[in-house]
Amino acid sequence: MGKALVLNSGGVDSTTCVALAIQKYGSENVITASLYYGQKHDKELECARKIAEYYKVKHIEEDISNVMKYAKDVCTLVKGGNEIEHKSYVEQIQENGEGRVATYVPFRNGLFLSIATAYADSLFPGEEVEIYYGAHADDAAGQAYADCSPEFAEAMDEAINIGTYGKIHINRPLINMNKAEVVKTGLNLNVPYELTWSCYEGGDKACGTCGTCIDRLNAFKLNGVEDPIEYKDSNVKTINKE
Repeated sequence: MGKALVLNSGGVDSTTCVALAIQKYGSENVITASLYYGQKHDKELECARKIAEYYKVKHIEEDISNVMKYAKDVCTLVKGGNEIEHKSYVEQIQENGEGRVATYVPFRNGLFLSIATAYADSLFPGEEVEIYYGAHADDAAGQAYADCSPEFAEAMDEAINIGTYGKIHINRPLINMNKAEVVKTGLNLNVPYELTWSCYEGGDKACGTCGTCIDRLNAFKLNGVEDPIEYKDSNVKTINKE
C-alpha cells in the first residue's frame, strides 16, 4: 500500500482530490497540506483544516508568503495587489485574449508541488508516494493558468520522479475534467462541499461574481444540484465554454 500527500487549498477541486486519495489509500495513509502564499484572506486555509478534521487525516500548514513578496504587481490575489476582477474567465479571455490572467500566482503549482515533494520524501522515507493536485481542464483553457496544463504536470512529474529516486509521482486525477465533471465526481464520493471555499474574496459569504465563484456556481447548476455554501449573489447564467 502506497501513501498520498494532497495539496488542499480548501476548494472544490483539491477537496475532491482528498476524497479520491482516501478512496484509493485509506485515510491513515493520506496527509493533506495547505500553503499560505500571501493571499488576501485565509478563509480557504480554515476550510482546509475543517476538511482534514472531517476526513481524519494529518494536516500540514506552512507560511511561504515571503517567497511571493514581490508578486503584488503581477497578481491580484496577493496582499497589496490590484482589485480582483469580477468577471467570468470566459469574459476575461474574450476581452483580453488567451494567456495569463491577473489571478495567476507566479509559478504557484510548481512551488507547491516541489514543497509537497520535500514533505512526502521526509514523512514517508523510502515509500512510494503520490502527490495529488487539483488542476482541471477549465483552469488550463485559453492558457489562463499555464501551471494547470497537462504538459506542465507531465514535466513536473518527470522531474520529481527523477529527484526522488523513482519514489514519488504526481497524480492529477482531474486534469481532463471540466469543473462540472469535477463536481459530479465529488458528489458521487459524498465530498463535503459545504466545508469548502472557492471565492477570491474573504468574508462570511462568497461573492458569487468573481471568476472562480462563477465557475463553481455553474458547475453545481450543470449537475442539477444547489451549491451548499452561501453567496452574496448566486444569480449567474450558465456559461457556454465551447
